[in-house]
Amino acid sequence: MKKLLLILLFAPCMLFAQTPFDGTWMAKVDTAQLPKKPEVYFLDKDTYRCSTCIPKIEVKADGSDQKVTGHTYYDTVSARIVDDNTAEITNKKDGKTVYTETDAVSSDGNMLSTKFSDQTGGNKEPVTGEIVYKRVGKRPAGAHAISGSWRGEKVTSVSNNGLTVTYQGTENGLKMTAPTGQSYDAKFDGKDYPIDGDPGHTMVSLKRIGDSVEETDKRDGKVIGVSRMTVSADGKTIDVVFNDKRQGTTMTYKMEKQ
Repeated sequence: MKKLLLILLFAPCMLFAQTPFDGTWMAKVDTAQLPKKPEVYFLDKDTYRCSTCIPKIEVKADGSDQKVTGHTYYDTVSARIVDDNTAEITNKKDGKTVYTETDAVSSDGNMLSTKFSDQTGGNKEPVTGEIVYKRVGKRPAGAHAISGSWRGEKVTSVSNNGLTVTYQGTENGLKMTAPTGQSYDAKFDGKDYPIDGDPGHTMVSLKRIGDSVEETDKRDGKVIGVSRMTVSADGKTIDVVFNDKRQGTTMTYKMEKQ
C-alpha cells in the first residue's frame, strides 16, 4: 500500500520528466501555412508606407533613417529604391541595424521575394531567410513595383538558428531555450513569466490542455500571440497553430524532433 501511494504521489513528476515535448525540435518550412491576410505596401520616389505594420509605417523613401514610434524592436526605418523592381528596407534600434530586407518583384509583377536578415532579438548571428508572396491587389498607378497587396505563398528558407527550439520538462512546467538567446522557465499555472534575452520584454504563460501545451505571449500587459503545440502520437513531430492577436491572423507549421 505504501509503495502504491508513493507511485501515485510521484507519477505526475515521473511522467512529465519523460514528456514527449522534451528535446530539440526544428520547424519545417515546407509545412508552413501562411496567413491569408495580405501585406499592404506603397512605395514611390517620395514615400514608403506599410499599412499592415503595427503601428503603421510611413517614412520618406530617400534611404535615410527616419524616426518611428511604437515599435518594440526598432526606432528608425529607412527605405531605398534599388531599381524598378527592387527596394531595400532597413530597421535600426539605437543606431544599430537590427533588420534588413530586400524586396524583389518578378518581371511579370505577380510575385514578390523578400530576403531578410533579422537580429531584432539581440542575437549575434542573424536569422536569414526568404519568403515568397503573390500579388492579390492591383499596383497603384505610378507607384514602385512592390506597391500593392501581397499574400504569403511559401517560406523558401530560414537559417537553422531561426527554426530550432529546445524544450525540457520541469515539475509542473516547461523550459525553453533557442539559439537566438531567448529562454523561459514557466509553470503550467497561467501566470506570466519573462522570456529572458528578449529585448522586447515579452512575458509568457503556459497551460496544459489535454495532450497540448498552450503558450500565450504578452507585451506591456497585452496579448500579442497564442500558440497551441501538440505532439504527434509517434512523438516525432509537433503541430503548431499560432494566432497573431494583433494582426488577427493564423499560421500553422510542424516541428520535427532532432
